[in-house]
Amino acid sequence: MTTPHPRDLGLADARALVQRAVDKAEQLGLRGAVAVVGATGALITASRMDAGGPGGMARARSKAWISATQQIPSSEHLHRMTSIAPPVAAGFAQASPEALFPGAGGMPVSADGVVVAGIAASGATVSPFFPADVDPRAVSADGRPANPEDLLIAYALGIPYAGQHGDDQKRWEQRFGELTVDPAGSLGMAPAPSARHQAQLGWARALCDAAMAEASRRGVAVAVAVVDAGGDPIQQDLMDGGPAGAVAIAQAVAGAAALFDCGSGNLDARYGAAGELAALVVPPVLGIPGGLPVRAAGGLGAGEAGRLVAGLGVGGGDPELCQDIARAALDAS
Repeated sequence: MTTPHPRDLGLADARALVQRAVDKAEQLGLRGAVAVVGATGALITASRMDAGGPGGMARARSKAWISATQQIPSSEHLHRMTSIAPPVAAGFAQASPEALFPGAGGMPVSADGVVVAGIAASGATVSPFFPADVDPRAVSADGRPANPEDLLIAYALGIPYAGQHGDDQKRWEQRFGELTVDPAGSLGMAPAPSARHQAQLGWARALCDAAMAEASRRGVAVAVAVVDAGGDPIQQDLMDGGPAGAVAIAQAVAGAAALFDCGSGNLDARYGAAGELAALVVPPVLGIPGGLPVRAAGGLGAGEAGRLVAGLGVGGGDPELCQDIARAALDAS
């Protein structure tokens, strides 16, 4: 039955796309973040690989948002923005705060001919440049150069490789000279083994899973975020049916807990007006219940137990309920 109300890609399918991208990235020796944004513009899920570095998540999310909402590769959007009058491009950026990083590499995700999401990657070493120690066969497709960033997105989507940055041959020659690869020997789209060196990401996902399981038991659909001690997201998820605004709340209360080592609902008591405090820090923070600091467990070595390592945030329901969900997830981990 056809519904008049379009839907975003579901969380399970979005997570599967991200995992495929992470698998290929690890195979290529890359570290960064992968984000999937729904056609409505709401973030569905995003993951930061171990040692992926801060900032990559925001860039990946921006490119994914462009691809999802404009329904084109972000490279095409970039071309448009650099081809039109500067005031028009500036107006688009002002009216589209999620499109602050209009870089190439994002791709729309379609189902039955309809765009339901966008996916993109960015981060510490996720880029269109060919790594110094990479096997050239691993960054080629059908005998042609395949830059790593676009390659992992094409692999995640299961579509033929098509470079989005426009200079694959030039970068290839700068890295490999006139080396050629037999099309039969190209390994860029070859199956990647499951990623095995993502301990922090696996831990963050498990924590998000515990929170979402608890939310399901309580009959609510929420967003969950785990951020590192500096407030940069490691894992973010929006449950199917959860309010889109919950994503921002979950990240902000998680950031508050991590940056100030207290429950997000205690910011006002500690520092006065949390709104004024928010203006002092770059990662967003919010002084309502729902975010809790996360500490290292025992057994990790001298001085590690009890150290602040992250913030967990839950948003989308009553703030006190969200805090209870976060507490239950921490107790279960």
